[in-house]
Amino acid sequence: MTVHTDSSELVALRHDLHRHPELQFEEQRTAALVARELAAAGFAVTTGIARTGVVGTLRKGTGRRVMGIRADMDALPIHETTNLPYASVTPGKMHACGHDGHTTMLIGLARRLARTEFDGTVHLIFQPAEEGEGGARHMVEEGLFQRFPCDGVFALHNIPGVGAGQVMVRGGPITAAVDVLNVTIHGVAGHGAIPHRAVDPVVAAAAAVMALQTAVSRNLDPLDAAVVTVGAINGGVMATAIPEAVTLKIGLRTVTPDVRVLMKGRIAALLDGQAKSFGCRAELDWGEGGDYPPGFNDPGLAALVRQTALAMGQDAAAVDMRGPFMFSEDFAFMQQVVRACYFGLGNGDSRALHDPGYDFNDRLLELGPAFWQRLVANFLPVP
Repeated sequence: MTVHTDSSELVALRHDLHRHPELQFEEQRTAALVARELAAAGFAVTTGIARTGVVGTLRKGTGRRVMGIRADMDALPIHETTNLPYASVTPGKMHACGHDGHTTMLIGLARRLARTEFDGTVHLIFQPAEEGEGGARHMVEEGLFQRFPCDGVFALHNIPGVGAGQVMVRGGPITAAVDVLNVTIHGVAGHGAIPHRAVDPVVAAAAAVMALQTAVSRNLDPLDAAVVTVGAINGGVMATAIPEAVTLKIGLRTVTPDVRVLMKGRIAALLDGQAKSFGCRAELDWGEGGDYPPGFNDPGLAALVRQTALAMGQDAAAVDMRGPFMFSEDFAFMQQVVRACYFGLGNGDSRALHDPGYDFNDRLLELGPAFWQRLVANFLPVP
């Protein structure tokens, strides 16, 4: 297979996207750039799906199989601190998750596919609003896969701290559902000098935090994955007064529906029991999060990604993931309705995702499209 390079042009394009970040459902400039690039590569272009979503379609040969590849386009409400020449020109907004790179890699793939042969149809799906608003869900609800049926859909995310271009994949559970629980532990306020006249919610909250550390270790099969995080605890304003109430914010990450139900039930029971044991009352509100379901990779598609990586010289020990990613990803909405596979691509030695000092690794603008091109060739081989 001939490998074509557009590295310098793609770097300039990625830097332009990085310089002009757009938040969820505001990706007008980005979508226009994507549509222009797809049209220049000979793709049929459809715009306005879920407001700013774009789909580019290219057919070659006589094959009836159809492959979809998705990239996310939106930025984050984070103030950039990289001081790069191409840093965000919009205060309080930046591409801190590498979606500028994901978008550019898919544009690089479009250019390659225009010059190479395959047998079938490719839909390149550019999705808005991955960061919290479920752009994938909106695209699905607006008939994405009725308008653009696919036999398999793929997506990737760059992974900081993993060697640049390293593919990471597994079949089965791949990304987590995230549920956020807001808890208020109600007690009775009082003077610190006469604690027996009060009911102390601070002590009850402290005991609840410690009890939650057993929620995973004493309720789940050790081979199942879940994470419980107490991210915030607030109550009281004085050292000498017992407050009336304490609030906690608790995050729950699970990767299978059964574990999700089990953990939500056990966390609720633990909090209720701990509060009551101190004479308090726990009020629970699953009012935030829970919008993204767990992601599940089709085993056959995951095996194709794995085989493609191995054929390109990667080591199976590095390709094969020990377990799922514990972050959430709205690609899971697509995974609920079509055969799909989500995988990681190493970003090299970079700052973490959502870090104000993060930057996408431009080396991937060559490595990423090359991998996508090989995957297309394997999914839609020429007879």
